[in-house]
Amino acid sequence: MSEPRSKAQHRRRRSRTALAVGVPLALTAAGTFTYGTDLGLLGSSGRQASAAAPAWAADTADGFASVNSLGQSGTYGGRGGKTVTVKTLTDLEKYATAAEPYVIVVAGTITMNPVGKEIKVKSDKTIVGQGTAGHIVGGGFFLGQGVHNVIIRNLTIRDAYQGIWNDKDHDFDAIQMDGAHHVWIDHNDLRHMADGLIDVRKDSTNVTVSWNKLSDNNKTFGIGWTENVKTDITIHHNWLRETEQRNPSTDNAAHAHLYNNFLEDAPGTAIKSAYGNYSRGGTKMVLENSLFQGVNNPVIKDSGAAVVQRGNSFSGTSGRNESGGTAFDPKTYYPYSLDKAADLPSILKAGAGPRASIGTTSASTKAAAATTLTVAQDGSGQYRTVQAAVNAVPANNPARVVIAVKPGTYRELVKVPSNKPHVTIQGTGGSRKDTTIVYNNASGTPKPGGGTYGTGGSATVAVEADDFQARNLTISNDFDEKANQSLDGHQAVALRTAADKVFLDGIIVSGDQDTLLLDTASKDRLGRVYVSNSYVIGNVDFIFGRATAVVDKSVITLKKRWNGTSAGYVTAPSTAANRKGILIANSTVNGDVSAGSFYLGRPWHAGGDASLDPQTTVRNTSLSNAIRSTPWTDMSGFSWKDDRFAEYRNSGAGAGSASTDRPHLSDAQAANQEVADWLAGWTPSAS
Repeated sequence: MSEPRSKAQHRRRRSRTALAVGVPLALTAAGTFTYGTDLGLLGSSGRQASAAAPAWAADTADGFASVNSLGQSGTYGGRGGKTVTVKTLTDLEKYATAAEPYVIVVAGTITMNPVGKEIKVKSDKTIVGQGTAGHIVGGGFFLGQGVHNVIIRNLTIRDAYQGIWNDKDHDFDAIQMDGAHHVWIDHNDLRHMADGLIDVRKDSTNVTVSWNKLSDNNKTFGIGWTENVKTDITIHHNWLRETEQRNPSTDNAAHAHLYNNFLEDAPGTAIKSAYGNYSRGGTKMVLENSLFQGVNNPVIKDSGAAVVQRGNSFSGTSGRNESGGTAFDPKTYYPYSLDKAADLPSILKAGAGPRASIGTTSASTKAAAATTLTVAQDGSGQYRTVQAAVNAVPANNPARVVIAVKPGTYRELVKVPSNKPHVTIQGTGGSRKDTTIVYNNASGTPKPGGGTYGTGGSATVAVEADDFQARNLTISNDFDEKANQSLDGHQAVALRTAADKVFLDGIIVSGDQDTLLLDTASKDRLGRVYVSNSYVIGNVDFIFGRATAVVDKSVITLKKRWNGTSAGYVTAPSTAANRKGILIANSTVNGDVSAGSFYLGRPWHAGGDASLDPQTTVRNTSLSNAIRSTPWTDMSGFSWKDDRFAEYRNSGAGAGSASTDRPHLSDAQAANQEVADWLAGWTPSAS
């Protein structure tokens, strides 16, 4: 973000609306998972029921299956129940239909008798394959009215096909639900059944279907069979290949969120797709970042249904591709991360379906199982660079990985990609100054492969993964402005975040212009950041971006410019409308700069976007005399008075009384602008 240049004036008037920030629930990411312990087979009978639960048995669903409703708090299956290993139909049925919770490990091929048998699963069950060995042949599972809290994971369910492609006589499904709720279907291989691979029927709700392979079938995935508009369902990271219809067919779903699915109709095969995603009846569907390859009629909708499409890709498709109507905002129910549609073939071919990870010793398995990865320049740790440790974290890791960085100065660029959540980078020295990650890129700096960096690309540390934490270290950009006067701008970011639930605790973030970029993954995504007990150092717009960000109990240090002059801006929010922006609370603003030389902030309408509604609130904070008596100013033709800038009960020589040029919140207004209002149900805690 640059300082204002001469531009056409952008003015607008807008009515003020109440904030409606979503409150996603805490959950464990569902992506590619890893088994943390060897299950240990229990003997040929499979009847022993006292094995210790493996690490993955504590995993919980994401998506709508994670949402608290109908008296159920998320979906965690048989967690807390006994773990049993089964190899026979008798044992599988015994434990799956039991009243008490079980974690049931299928350790071989189980053939249904008679063909088409569907085991009637009871509530509070996890049914999971051991590695790739768990096969259910010739039948599947049925979840009836009121059955809830069920996880079906890592299984191959196949081959109930009776030789008739459009079979009307054999209703043999892999997984069928009639009135169930809170169900997670994850990392399975479902194929070649007489009827549906997955049927979500009769008001079943709070269902998540993730990371599955669905193939070689006619009526693949049906949702509905009810006049009620009730079902809430999330369908993500599934690979549907050679499936003719119902991919899925979604009838009367209240909320259907489909993202990062790969629908593939391969050329030269006997199976021809009739249609891809179908929004029927009163369905409200959000369809994001999915890839349709060779599919006929990839997206269709009824006149009364809605489909909101974003970021989808279509290759070799034909026929109907429809959208329209209004749907809903998934992020108001739960957080999620999007992969690029173009990356899905490689991601899903490697990650969808059952995982052969029990007992393996691959680098990714070791990284997932480790609670700590150590970094030391002298070779005394597992890795010599921070980025090498980040690279060792497996994609879609389900649990916290702490990267413990020994004291030293690490001159490197670090990026934590969006598919590596739950990462902590923590210095191990006695002081946050002992461990420093530093680099000197800036906007306009040449890239090694050609071109130049932009502002965001200049970051020393870039965080795109949710649930990230940094602790007890310094992150710096030491770009030399004086030596680079030929560059148009001097934006040089030390730390960029573009994720949700980012906790920066006890760190120093140091730079000059644009030090700390607190962003979101996209304009329509929520990104909460909590900065606590930290130092932020800079001079021009050095806390900026569109995140919902809190700087609490911290010190904001004002710094002179490269030529020794004192002038600058603390914040430059680019908040989306109806979102919270930047909150500075219970902190101190000071520095060795001239009196009356710094503004508290100005509105950044990135790209001239008049729909933005930038917000900074500074409250209960000590302000030095460096702060101007009129602490807010315009930017690039946008007036700060048209946006949201205010103070409340600040102190110090830089504080001032309320006026038209210095708005203060009333007590009633301040009651709705507390730290907890910004965090919206998230309670940051060290881990």
